[in-house]
Amino acid sequence: MTLIEGVILGAIQGFTEFLPVSSSGHLVLMQEILGIKNPGNEFEILLHVGTLCSILLVFFKDIKEIVLTLSSKETQNFLFYLTIGTLPAVVIGLGLKDSMEALFDNIFAVGFALIVTGITLMSSHYFKQTGREHSLITSFLIGIAQAIAIIPGISRSGMTISFALFLGLGSKQAAKFSFLLAIPVISGAGLLMALDMNDGSNIDVSTSLAGLITSFCVGFISLKWLLGWLEHGKFHYFGVYCFFIGTLTLVI
Repeated sequence: MTLIEGVILGAIQGFTEFLPVSSSGHLVLMQEILGIKNPGNEFEILLHVGTLCSILLVFFKDIKEIVLTLSSKETQNFLFYLTIGTLPAVVIGLGLKDSMEALFDNIFAVGFALIVTGITLMSSHYFKQTGREHSLITSFLIGIAQAIAIIPGISRSGMTISFALFLGLGSKQAAKFSFLLAIPVISGAGLLMALDMNDGSNIDVSTSLAGLITSFCVGFISLKWLLGWLEHGKFHYFGVYCFFIGTLTLVI
């Protein structure tokens, strides 16, 4: 893999990890379009580390508040809800790991999944925010949405935020829960890749660092952009894009 290809994949990962357009689906499509060979688990782990760091930076105040108020009942409940929301992805991710990996080679499956993501996002525009608070049920259902996003082409942030809005949570509340929920999931995905990693790496240090730094910087920008669009009620616009790209993939 060349340095330029590393930067391109890092930018795609950072740009699409948080925007509700499916990072996995776009990585599959771009590797197919650009003829970039699968870089392997080592490089994918670095890209995940980059985007994970961007979440930690954007939500630093929220994470700091959680750490400083661990003894409060409210914080303990919130952490419990995050745990409940994480469980479906863990169970489904481990149980269907091999089946999901096979879908990464199916360009038509990715296209169809992008269409599903597009319809879900466009539908979110009609969900009414009732100011509902988190509960065991809402956390579990949002966790199910996150687990569905293991399928390449299904957006993790798109599904979790859309489900949260459907359940009546406010946009800021939905975004905060979605991206804090992403921390253990992205970390776990990286760990699984590390366990499957072969000894040694065929990617040089400069390319690896380029991918890592690019995914972090672009991830930070895209996450801030998404939060702004969500606050201004433009979240569903991403659905039009996903539907178009998914349809184009199936047609071509």
